[in-house]
This record gives sequence, structure tokens and C-alpha cells, in this order.
Amino acid sequence: MYYQGITIQKKAQTMKAITGFARLFWVVVAATTLTLGIYSYSAAHCETLDGPVIQDARKALDAKNVTPTLKWVRSNDEKIVKVAFNKALAARGKKQQKATELNFFETLVKIHRAIEGAPFTGLKAAGTVEPVIAEADKSLVGGSAETLVKLVTDAVRQGIRQRYEKAAETYKHKDESVQKGREFVAAYVEYTHYVERLHMDAGGATGHHAKNTHKEHATPNLKHDH
Repeated sequence: MYYQGITIQKKAQTMKAITGFARLFWVVVAATTLTLGIYSYSAAHCETLDGPVIQDARKALDAKNVTPTLKWVRSNDEKIVKVAFNKALAARGKKQQKATELNFFETLVKIHRAIEGAPFTGLKAAGTVEPVIAEADKSLVGGSAETLVKLVTDAVRQGIRQRYEKAAETYKHKDESVQKGREFVAAYVEYTHYVERLHMDAGGATGHHAKNTHKEHATPNLKHDH
């Protein structure tokens, strides 16, 4: 009985460790997915040739004044930007105009991306920005966010319903077998992490602040009649 008790205790400790590892795994997966998503959308915005950074760069060249671009960088980066700007300005009307302008654009965006802590993956073609980002820019120009609000809320409504339906359906069969139980857990994690991220973002808990407020989920201990 003594040895049997030790064996049971060791099994319990092992299962606890596995459960803790599984929870940590899902937290890491969710955080990584969210981070990569944010970087991807932000990069698509800042690095496009019709994005706000390049728009200001073009305005600066047309006005022969670098000032409009400096808000995108820090004060200690201004010298590098000004050097690239002056080269692009001096090359206007010359054979090397396109190349020097491109270098100016890349220099400005690369520095800006570094400030954000994100990699610079090269300038993107105009029109490749995410629709929601394009609408966010339009709202500032047009003076109203109503169209943007509808675009986002429609997407959120659809996202919640899709994940709820999958979680609800797999929940009905979660105790029928280990495989069906795992299918439920996967759907449950996706569902709860999705709504949690939405709620955290809506409350302003984004980026590195979100990591401090993230709470682990436990699957609901609800009764289910087969």
C-alpha cells in the first residue's frame, strides 16, 4: 500500500506538470499569433507606397522641406533622414532621381519600423494595405469613424459566432472519447482566446501591456447530458 501510494502521487504530479505545460503552450501560441498578426498588419500599413509615411515623404520632397517626415522618427535619427532627403532632393530631374527617392523612402520607413520594434521587410506596392487600416485612414480624412466601426463590428460579430458554433458543437461530444475531447479543447481555446484578445484590445490592453493582464483559462466544468 505504501509503494502504491507513492506511485499514485507520482502519477498525479506528472499529470499536473503536463497540464501546466499544455496551458503554457497555448498561451505562447496565442501570444505569438497575436504578435505576428499585429506586426503583419502594421508592416503592410507603414511600408506601402501609398501609406502615411511615404505620403509625408512625397510631400516633403514636393515642398523641399524635410519637416513633415521627422514626426515618424526620433530626434537622434533625424540626421540620417535628412541626408537621404537631401540626396533625393538634389537628384530630382536627373537620371538617378527614382533610385535616390526610393532610398529616402526606405531609410525613413526602416527607421520608423525599428522604433516600433518591428523588422523592415521592404516597401510594398500601393493598394496592398489591409482594408480596415485603409478605412482607419479614411476616417481621419473624412472626419467620421462610423464606416470603420461598422466594418470592425461586423467582422468581430462573425468571428465570435464562428468560433462559438464550433466550440458549442464540439462541447456536445467532448466526453464521448479522448479524440472528441481534444477537438473540444482546441475549439474552446481558440474561442476563449479570441474573445479575450478582443476584450483586452477594446479595453486598451495591447502590446506588452497585454502580457501583464493575460489570464489562463480552464475548461468549463459544466454538466452535459448525453
